[in-house]
Amino acid sequence: MRKLQRCASRTRQRGLSFFGLVLLGVIIVSVVAVGSQAIPIFLEFQAIRKAVAKAASEGSTVADVRADFDRAAAIDDISSISGKNLEVTKEGDKVVVSFAYQREIALVGPAYLTFKFEGKSN
Repeated sequence: MRKLQRCASRTRQRGLSFFGLVLLGVIIVSVVAVGSQAIPIFLEFQAIRKAVAKAASEGSTVADVRADFDRAAAIDDISSISGKNLEVTKEGDKVVVSFAYQREIALVGPAYLTFKFEGKSN
């Protein structure tokens, strides 16, 4: 009878094996590694959107908009895009600035994680 109780208690035990724990650790480290590289990319995208909106509201010509963006890019340390990459158009009496670019994060060997960004001033 006692042998039967021991066997039954083993089947109720739950938890991670050593292999499961190692696998979970590898997954967590991978997510943290990619996330720590992706967060600055998204922060730079927010800075670009802010600089584009400011340049569109202050500039009246294409050269003014690009110069305003380059000044804001120098202050906010934006390196993914410059003023010459902006597409400046006019819709009615309003200046509209749009942009598109991509950034990559090297994962392992030939594998890359690519972020494609695009935006437009209002």
